[in-house]
Order: sequence, then C-alpha cells, then structure tokens
Amino acid sequence: MPQGVRRYDPDRRQRIIDAAIRVVGAKGIAGLSHRSAAAEADVPLGSTTYHFKTLDDLLVAALRQANEGFAQAVADAPALADPDADLAGALARLLGDFLAADRGRVELEYELYLAALRRPALRPVAAEWCEAASEALIPRTDPVTARALVAVMDGISLQVLLTDAEYDESYAREILARVLGGRAGSGA
Repeated sequence: MPQGVRRYDPDRRQRIIDAAIRVVGAKGIAGLSHRSAAAEADVPLGSTTYHFKTLDDLLVAALRQANEGFAQAVADAPALADPDADLAGALARLLGDFLAADRGRVELEYELYLAALRRPALRPVAAEWCEAASEALIPRTDPVTARALVAVMDGISLQVLLTDAEYDESYAREILARVLGGRAGSGA
C-alpha cells in the first residue's frame, strides 16, 4: 500500500475491544496496555490510541461489552413476562446457567467489573450493568427489591468464583425467595 494511504478497516475498533478482553482474560487487568491490545488485535499501536485515548477508555469499552451478557439474559428470561412464574426459581436457574456456561468468561466479566474499585472511570459502566439488570426485574417486583435481587445474585456469584464452590441452585432460590418476601418452601 502506498505511503500515506489509509486502509479501510471499519471493524478495527471492535477488534481492539475484543483483543483487550482476551488480554485481560489471559493476563488480568495488569497485563492490559495499548501495546498488548494492539499486538493481540494485530493492529498498529497508533490504532489503539486513536480509538481509545487512555487505557481507561479501552477498559470502559471492554467492560461495557462484557456486561451485555447477563443483563440481557435477565431481560430475556421468560419468567419475567409471566406473573405466575416462580421468579426466585427462574433467577436461580438463570444464575446457575450463567456460571456454568463459561466460567472463564464470568471471571473475566467480574474482573472488569471489580476494576471499578480502583478505576473511577469504570464506575459508571458498572452502575449501568446494575441498573440494566434491576430494570429487567422491575416488571415482576418493585425497584428496591429488584436492586436487592441483583446484589444477592452478585454476592452468590462472587462467593462461587472466589471459593471454587459448586453453585447451589436450591440455596440461591431460597435466598432470592426471601428477598422477594417469602420462604422458598412456602410457594413464594
């Protein structure tokens, strides 16, 4: 290609985000840099800094993409459309499916999510995820309970991930039912 001619590459930004997610998955947040993302995406270093001025900008894009999965799964859950469905049971199953599908992916999502503790630029994106998951639950419950359900699911997920424990769907259902105002065994 002649000097000074730009190659048309409309997917380059997305490839950089995907590469950043792979780098974080393999090396953790500490292993991510513009240089490591560029190498993984097989693009010039200048492309990463063109699309993402700072490393936080790149992390925000990666976190936003990683967060799409669970909130969308909650929004698409048939139990949310059926007022007679066992919401606690449906959420417990959904959480189990999420944790079992690709544990490495779940760990990556939480690593990006928890990076917001030290990187204030990520906090709005982490809050967006919580808000999206809560909003998806509001058709079946009130906003405060929806936020509590999301917090409980987060807590259970983190306990499973951090302790290498097996996910216990019946325990999750029991706790979620309690948040919803009933005991699991009482038909709530």
